[in-house]
Formats: sequence, structure tokens, C-alpha cells
Amino acid sequence: MPDADPEVLLTGFGMEDAQSLANHLTWGPDGWLYGLNGSTTTCRIRGIEFQQGVWRYHPTTKEFELFCEGGGNVFGLTFDDDGNLFYSSNLGLFWHAHPGAYYLKNVGKHGPLHNPHAYGWLNHVAHDAPTGGPTTGGTVYRGHTFPERFRGRFLAGDFLRHTASTWEVKSNGATVTAHARELLLDSRDSWFGATDLCLGPDGSVYLSDFYDRRTAHPDPDADWDRTNGRIYKIAAAGTKHAAKFDLAQLSSRELVDQLKHPNGWYADRARILLAGRRDKMVWPALREMARQQKDPRLALKGLWALHASGGLDDDLAAELLKHPAEYVRAWTAQLLGDAKKLSPPLAQRLAELVASDPSPVVRARLACVARRLPGDQALPLVEGLLLRDVDGADPVIPWLLWWAVESKAISDHDRVTAFFASADHRRSGLMRANLGRLVRRYAAEGTALGYRAAHTLLTALPAPEQALHLDDLDRGLAERAVGLPPVGQGGLFDTLATPGTEPPKPAKKYDRLTPELVEFIRAAWTASPTSASRTRLALRAELAAARDRVHADVADPKTPRLLLLDRLATLDELGTEGCVPAVLPLLASPDADVQTRSLTVLARTGSPGVGDAILKAYPTMPPAVRSRARDVLFGQKEWARGFLALVEGGKASPADVPVEQVRLLALLGDAEIDTAVRKQWGSVKPGTPEEKLAEVRRFGNDLRAGTGDPARGKVLFAKHCGVCHKLFGEGGSVGPELTNTSRADTAWLLASVVDPSAVVRAQYVQQVVQTTDGVIRSGIIADQDGASLTLVDAKGEKARLARERVESIRELPTSLMPEKLLDPLTPQERRDLFRYLQQPGK
Repeated sequence: MPDADPEVLLTGFGMEDAQSLANHLTWGPDGWLYGLNGSTTTCRIRGIEFQQGVWRYHPTTKEFELFCEGGGNVFGLTFDDDGNLFYSSNLGLFWHAHPGAYYLKNVGKHGPLHNPHAYGWLNHVAHDAPTGGPTTGGTVYRGHTFPERFRGRFLAGDFLRHTASTWEVKSNGATVTAHARELLLDSRDSWFGATDLCLGPDGSVYLSDFYDRRTAHPDPDADWDRTNGRIYKIAAAGTKHAAKFDLAQLSSRELVDQLKHPNGWYADRARILLAGRRDKMVWPALREMARQQKDPRLALKGLWALHASGGLDDDLAAELLKHPAEYVRAWTAQLLGDAKKLSPPLAQRLAELVASDPSPVVRARLACVARRLPGDQALPLVEGLLLRDVDGADPVIPWLLWWAVESKAISDHDRVTAFFASADHRRSGLMRANLGRLVRRYAAEGTALGYRAAHTLLTALPAPEQALHLDDLDRGLAERAVGLPPVGQGGLFDTLATPGTEPPKPAKKYDRLTPELVEFIRAAWTASPTSASRTRLALRAELAAARDRVHADVADPKTPRLLLLDRLATLDELGTEGCVPAVLPLLASPDADVQTRSLTVLARTGSPGVGDAILKAYPTMPPAVRSRARDVLFGQKEWARGFLALVEGGKASPADVPVEQVRLLALLGDAEIDTAVRKQWGSVKPGTPEEKLAEVRRFGNDLRAGTGDPARGKVLFAKHCGVCHKLFGEGGSVGPELTNTSRADTAWLLASVVDPSAVVRAQYVQQVVQTTDGVIRSGIIADQDGASLTLVDAKGEKARLARERVESIRELPTSLMPEKLLDPLTPQERRDLFRYLQQPGK
């Protein structure tokens, strides 16, 4: 029974999605309460907006933090014996969480990371076998009754394989790798779906089972069964039930003894109780436990309990920073960093540690700590790690170091700039790797301060090295319009991917380039006026000579083909209406690539007369170029009306226009256009649920009527599915990978093909983007960064749109995957395709 009525400590957790809620509250070894949040609910807690990631709350100080960001739809959180935090998700087996780190997100749907200057992310822990994902929850076995080989293994629920597996975790620099071992449980039941596992006091593992016949996307006539959830206990043979007990009845001294129990369950709960009591009488015993060197993990338990109960002081911390156990040193540094400011002696001790500590685990933790400290205490740590230059090949430390540098780039710009501008320091590989990012970061700031800092860094380099970083300068200048991205409804970033009617946030205003930086760019472009990156820089610097040169090259029939295509790509990003006279004649080019890129440039400008020119050239265009021309024409009402007039006049065939492209015309919201569409194509609405159910049953009969040939099916897959989907390592990445889905479930697979719009995963929702010049484009948002978003269509073709040009974005209710995919196939071809699709994993 609860001790009292509930007390509200935190509010603002998102509730928009039933499967992406805050979950898995777990006490950390440091006394914080940790939790997760999924990918499509938006939390707004104490001014912090976030979706996917790990958050934490301190019960004593009442602090709330976003511990790390990213990971997808995250479900399960656990700590190992060394205090490493692992969390599970639908994007990989599990993630190793470092404080303040950034992890892979579904950026197409959910927008970039909160820090637009992160410039990268960490991936899930490397593993050597396919998962049975999604890993909806897992735990590290820290019990005492399973065979010894299980100790420290990650136990994962394999939701779609209806099993639970065990993975051996091994050190890999500052992180770990996972290696598949035996199954923990094989249900042999397609209804079984493990959602979480946890450790019990007798060393057994408890597993929660979702238990439903539908474990993936719904088929048309299925109903959720909410009555079958269950919990299993997995015990080693001969395990005895734990006697009834209540740790809360033990004295504080007896709780200290529980820290030595071989089952980590007891140590965890003893530490939580000690944290609540804050009993000074046990501090001496905990200090001695932390100091002892025979058992490093017992030392860790003593350190954690001492800190949680309020007894860790500076003198002991300084002593423990010399402890022979790497995790004791690492955790001491992390606990000190939580204070966000150190005493001068401890700050000096940490600075000495970066120069000498042999452990990548400790060095990684010091990089994380540096982000939490003020510049005068943080930068000696960062500088020492950069100059020591021993972690360039580590899987995580280089990114942790960049994020530490970036956190001080503006607040401590003088010291940071002077440090990176030093020729002596550039001998370090880590320094060189971060120099380009720093140039980009300063350029992206969009202020005179940032421009001066970028100019200082570039001019400190020898000329050959300057050229290496011009792309960094260009990319940073392209990102100037971005501020810190807030989170929108449904888990989407307002700035880039807002559903519904909310307009995107206005672009951040930025200063014009300083004269010194303009002259630097002018000299670089003059030295190589055909260079794409230098030309982009020159156009961003508003150099009239560069713009005139680009227009002249486009208009000159003698311009080499590759240079012409390059110039058109530049105009697609930075062109203005002034380029139209030079580009229009290229619609008649015999080169299909030139025609296609010209169409893209002209669509960008939206200038008067462009639509008429495209319509005039349309009848003579090759089929592939016509398809792109229709995409352009269907983006504006007047142009679309012109195309419909071509159809009416017999100069364009309605049969050439696929139904998915016809539907784009409905996005224009024009009654006259809708009438013309009905006249030429009839109803282009999706089929009713009843019609689709009938198709599923009809095709199911075809599949049951005979066997298929997987070799022939592979050819059909490549033709009809492989542009967008990957299976067994082959195919495209526009849509979800199919290898680890419920392919063996014929009903689910048929429903997914017949009715692809019934359930669309968040990252594959189709978006309609309207630009400031009135052009409409649609597709999946495949990528987003500070400067742009990239749309990809069903053919796998990508279109990059500058963020400043985005007027609005809204979701389409239909999948990018076309319907009627199976209709043109014969019954035998359907059997062949499904036989290939349903082969066991390779």
C-alpha cells in the first residue's frame, strides 16, 4: 500500500502516442531516478523539450535533466555491475548511454537532434548477429543462481522472433560490443512477445509477455486481445524460493552488509534505502568499502552508496581518483561533475588525470564531465585529451570530445580559437579532426563573433590546409538560419517537419559576413572559379562576379557537360530568378540529365513563364524527364491547369500518369483541377477496407494454390520492391528494411502490401512540402540538418530543399508505397515473390 497520497514531482510528459510514452523508471547507482521516452511523444518538462532518449530526476535536489538524446522508440533501461547504462529500442539491440551524448534518431520524421551543432551521433552497440527486434526491454543478469556464464550477459526480449536471447558483453575501448550466445527462452508460440525482463531476489529472471496473435502491423480483420498478458519466471534448476523478507526493516549497518550480496538485486535496494535515510553513522564503513582494492565492484558499490547517502567529500574523491579500478575513477569523476563546479584542487586533479590515465573508460567520462563544468575548469580537460591524442580510433571518445569543444565554442571563444589556431597543437589528429567542425560551428553562428572566429582559424592555416576546410565553411554558412530546434506536436520538430496546420518557426536572422571573411572567400573563389564549394561560398558572400560567371557558364553551349551539371546543382540550391533566361533553353537539351536538373532549378524559382516553357517542351521530352516535369507542373495551380489542358487537347496521355502522381493534384485544393482529374482519371481514392480485405483473401487463395520459386521471386523483388526496401542486405533504403520483420506471417505480409497506408511507421510518413515560391513537393523526409531537408520519392530520387525556402509541411495519409502492387502479377508470380520474401533469414 502507498504511504500517502501521491505527490506530483514532474509534469509535461507527452501522451500523443500509445506506444512511445515515458517508461521504465529505474534507480541509477548514483541516486538519480532514470526513465525513458519514446519517439513520437513530446515532453515539455521544466523548459526542456525532448522525445526519444534517457531522462533523470534527483529525489533530493529535485533536479531534472535530459541525460542523453536519441535512440528511436526506446523501451528498456538497465545498469550492469560497472554502472554502465544500457537502453533498448527499435533501432538496434541496445545503446550504451554516455552522459550528454547524442544517439541516432529517425531524423527524417523527428527532425535533427536538439543541438543543431552536434554534427553526428553515436550508434547502437555493435553486435555480431541479427536481433529478433525490436528489443522492447532487456536486463543485465547480475544474479547468483544462474550458471556463472550468464553473469553480466544482456538478456533481450526478441519481440518478433517470439524468444528471449542472451548476449555476452565485452569491453571495446570506452564502450562495449555484444555477442550472441544461446537462447534464454524459445516460446515456439507466434503469440508470444517478450516486452521486458528483470531480476528477482532469488536470482531468477521475470519476463513479461504481451501475448497476442498480432505482434506487428495489423491485418484488416484483427482485433487486439487485451486479456492475455502474462509474466513468466525463469529459474535455474534447483533454485529455492526466497524466504519472506523486508529490507526496510534492517538497520543501516545491516543494509551496508547487503551491498556485499552476490545478487545485485539486494545491493540496489539497500543503496536506495540508504539514500533515503542519509545516515551518517554508516559513512565510515562505506568509505572503507570504497577505498579497498581487492574487489573493484564492491568498491563501486561503496562509492555509490556513500554518494547517494550524502557522504562523499572532496578529500575522499581526490583519493578515489587514484584508485586502481578504472570504473571507480570514472564514477568518481562523473559524480563530481554532477555538481557542475569543482573546488580548485579537484579541478586541478582532473586536469592531471587526462594527461596520465591509461583507461579509455576514464577518459570518456572526463570528456562528458567537461560539458557540465564552466569553461575555466572544462577546457583544461578538453585540451589535455585533444593533445594527448590517443583516442582517435575509439568508437565513442572522438564524438564526446567534439561535443565538449562545441559546448564552450561560443562562451569561451577566445580561448578555444587561440588553442585551435596554434600550429603546435595541430600535430594532434584529434585536433585536426575537430578543426573543420569548429570552422563550421562558428560559421553557423551567423554573427560577427562567429565569422571572426572562423576567419581566425582559417587564416592560421597554411594555404593547402585552408582549402581542406572550405567545405566546412560553406556548410556552416548554409546553416546560419537555424536556431535551437523546438519540438512540435506528435514528436515532430516545428522548424522542419510540423504536422497539421502549425507553420514552421521563422528562420533565425543572421548577420552579413564581415569584410575580412568576404575578402577571404573572394580570394579563394578567384583562385578556382569552377570549384563547386568555392562558387557556393562566393554566392553566399553575394559576389556579383561569381553569380555572373555561373549564369554565363549555364548559357554557354561550349561549357563541358560535367561543369554544366555542377552549375545547375549550384543554382538549385542558391539560384535566383536571374538565372531563368540562362536555364530555360536547356529544356530542349538532348541530354536527359541536363533537362532534369534544369527542371529542378526552374521549379525552385517559380518565375512567370516557366510553366509555359515546360509545357511547351513536354511533348518532346523522354518518358523519365516527363515524369519529373509532371512533378514540377503539379506543384503549382496554374502550371497544373496547363498540363490538364494538354491532356484535354490530346498532347499528353492520361495513361502515362500513375495514380500516385495524379493524387498530387488533390494537394492543390482547387475545385477546377479536381473536376478535370475526375473527368480524365475518375476516382483516385484508395479502396475501401472491405475491398482491401477481399483482395487479401483473394491473393491468399492464390498463395495457397501452389508453391513458389524463390529464385524467380528474387527477380520480382528487385523489380517491384527492391528500389525502396532492403532484404537480406540487398535493395534500397527508402522504406523499412524487411529482413527482421514478421515476414513469416502471411496475413500480415499480404495486408502490408495490399493496404500499405493502414499503418505507416513514423519515419516513413509521406510529407507534403510547400516552398516560399509556391511549389509543392512530396515524399519521405530522408534527412534533415541545419540547412536543409531532403525528400525522397518512391523511385528513390532525392530532392534537397533549403530550410529557408520551406513555407509549410504537412503529412499525407497515404503511404509512399503504391497500392495495386500485386495486381499486374500472375498467381504464380505472386507465389514466387512471397516464397522469396518469406525465406528464413540468411
